[in-house]
Amino acid sequence: MQGTGPPLVTPFDADDDVDRTALRELVEWVEARGVDFLVPCGSNSEAELMTAEERARVIEVVADAASVPVLAGTGSPGKRETLSATADAAAAGADAALVVTPFYYGHDQATLATYYREVADEAEIPVYLYSVPAFTDTTLAPETVAELADHSNVAGMKDSSGDLAAFQRLRERTADADFELMVGSGGVLGQALAAGGSGGVLALANVAPEATTAVHEAHAAGDDERARDLTAACVDLNHAITAEYGIPGLKYAMRQRGAPAGRARSPHRPPDEAARAALDERLAEFEALREEL
Repeated sequence: MQGTGPPLVTPFDADDDVDRTALRELVEWVEARGVDFLVPCGSNSEAELMTAEERARVIEVVADAASVPVLAGTGSPGKRETLSATADAAAAGADAALVVTPFYYGHDQATLATYYREVADEAEIPVYLYSVPAFTDTTLAPETVAELADHSNVAGMKDSSGDLAAFQRLRERTADADFELMVGSGGVLGQALAAGGSGGVLALANVAPEATTAVHEAHAAGDDERARDLTAACVDLNHAITAEYGIPGLKYAMRQRGAPAGRARSPHRPPDEAARAALDERLAEFEALREEL
């Protein structure tokens, strides 16, 4: 996967069911604003709040509606469930699988390397590693990633550590492999691309896809200064829809911009009045930035 793509939110209706019509409309909305690929059942998709059958149907809807590649989130704590979800994603039309590090139980690096090799050996579609220590308390070490990068069915990685130094070490250790390294934080997109990143899987691309697209286009044109400046201009909005107000805040911001984001699923709660006011302020700042995109 090259460029930028959203970990696509899953719209839920008033009955807490997946709104498939809104999901199709959302695919059209983000594609019209320049995203390069889509990531259903990713970190902002509320996949852990869905059943396995629901996740498979979400991937199926997105793959059917999409005109860009689909990188489907399929990782679970255990290998059997991960392989089952990956097979379902492949059958639904996904182009590749994003497999998060096994969570809940702690595992050392050797165990993680074995796990990913076994998953990649059996998967019908290419596998992307996914390290998100904020959620899993597990980090894939650069040495482990370098070892896995040579596997014929391991295509790349999403690094959501937010640590640019660590990202650079990952790039250095995988430079000789055919391995796509994507950043998972919109707040460092420009810097990560300058450090050799292939692109990004970004919550920000759900609410401001034209901004993440502009950052990548500036980098591709050789203007890393503009890419960094655009990234910096989106830092506050990115922080608000991730660390501050989470998925409910992200979906609120998307709806304010006209995106069919739907509701967040319980136990998430809607943002309160103060949160909405803060998000509206960040969105107003972004609208002023759009004139520069």
